[in-house]
Amino acid sequence: MAQVRRPLPIGAQNASRPYALESNLPLLAQSVAGLAASPDVRACLEWFRRERTWINERHLEVCRIPAPTFFEEKRAEWMAEKFRALSWEARIDKGGNVIATLPGYKDVPYVAVTAHLDTVLAPRNDADIRLGDEGRYFGPGVADNGAGLAGLLALAAAWRACPPLNTPECAPVLVANVGEEGEGNLSGMRYFCRSADLSRVKAFLVLDGPGAEHITSRALASRRFEVVVSGPGGHSWRDGDTGNPVHALSRAVTLFTDDAVNVAADLPRTTFNFGIIDGGSSINSIPSEARGKIDLRSENAAQIDRLVDQLKAAVDEAVEIENVRSRGGRISARLREIGSRPAGDLASDAPILEAFRAVDAHMGIRSRMDCSSTDANVPLSLGLQAVSVGAGGHGGGAHTMAEWYSPEGRDTGLRRLLLALCVLLGTD
Repeated sequence: MAQVRRPLPIGAQNASRPYALESNLPLLAQSVAGLAASPDVRACLEWFRRERTWINERHLEVCRIPAPTFFEEKRAEWMAEKFRALSWEARIDKGGNVIATLPGYKDVPYVAVTAHLDTVLAPRNDADIRLGDEGRYFGPGVADNGAGLAGLLALAAAWRACPPLNTPECAPVLVANVGEEGEGNLSGMRYFCRSADLSRVKAFLVLDGPGAEHITSRALASRRFEVVVSGPGGHSWRDGDTGNPVHALSRAVTLFTDDAVNVAADLPRTTFNFGIIDGGSSINSIPSEARGKIDLRSENAAQIDRLVDQLKAAVDEAVEIENVRSRGGRISARLREIGSRPAGDLASDAPILEAFRAVDAHMGIRSRMDCSSTDANVPLSLGLQAVSVGAGGHGGGAHTMAEWYSPEGRDTGLRRLLLALCVLLGTD
């Protein structure tokens, strides 16, 4: 196997960014061109184009295995089997994540390439994941995160079929993790970062959704709460003067949203969303309980804290108003935090960003930096090198039954990923 010169030397280990790369974009850009021209790397890049059909078939297969958050086991087992069939050593950790490593690479520095297993919505049967006109896929999770999981498998297959680098001192580690969506609260990535030896991690490359032009380098903070309003309930006529939890919850939503609009209008960008409200058992029964769940997000954690204070005040005021109105049984409320995603970001000259800039310049990709909530939140909050990128192709309608994905251009995203990974790994 041809030897490829290391793109840039690995810098000294430090507490905030272990094994950080030296910052030198001009030299890095020259090295990317050299990497792409080397026979082994070129063969691996070509594999993505040559095996499009294989990648597309695996994409459809994995999407047809339901994996709603907290129920990813069958998809995890399927991914582990596929990694093993591709001659990777794969295991499922106690957190439910699939960890795939190259045989013979133990206790060496590595780059973690990850993609989350779970979806917001799940297919009810195989027909829910279908192939449409012009080669498009339709169905829940085909883009988010079928694209990322297919990309992970493509990288695993290409690396074993055409090893791009001789890297005896470091290697990629592939992770298909649980708990990214909804109330999963990034549980899979949290578990991985707690259980792994982070001193060996050079970087995290998170594959989330389609595309090949964005680089998520800032972690969007979020906090999620459940509001539960309880009361004695009763008959809608006989107990009509009893406090009604649904009425109180509805009033709390109105009070909060009227005030929160002012916070959301300020910069940095801030959003709020009551995504779930339920309660009651029949039209002629006063509910004994009503529940609501709200998601708060901001590019600034202080803004979220302001919204939390307003939410507490709105719930207290709504309960007080309902109890003043009531001449019967009184109601009460409790506010419970059910999720929190940490913030974090990279400096504009962070080495991992320079690596992607150099790769994008070589490939003619006009990439943009953005801020989002992904699995990269966890390593970024720990001061580690991490970005979230698309796995190629195009998609839309995420988190709906009308979600779609087009594999057109998928190989561009995969080549981008491979080159960036090779830069981060390097060889002697």
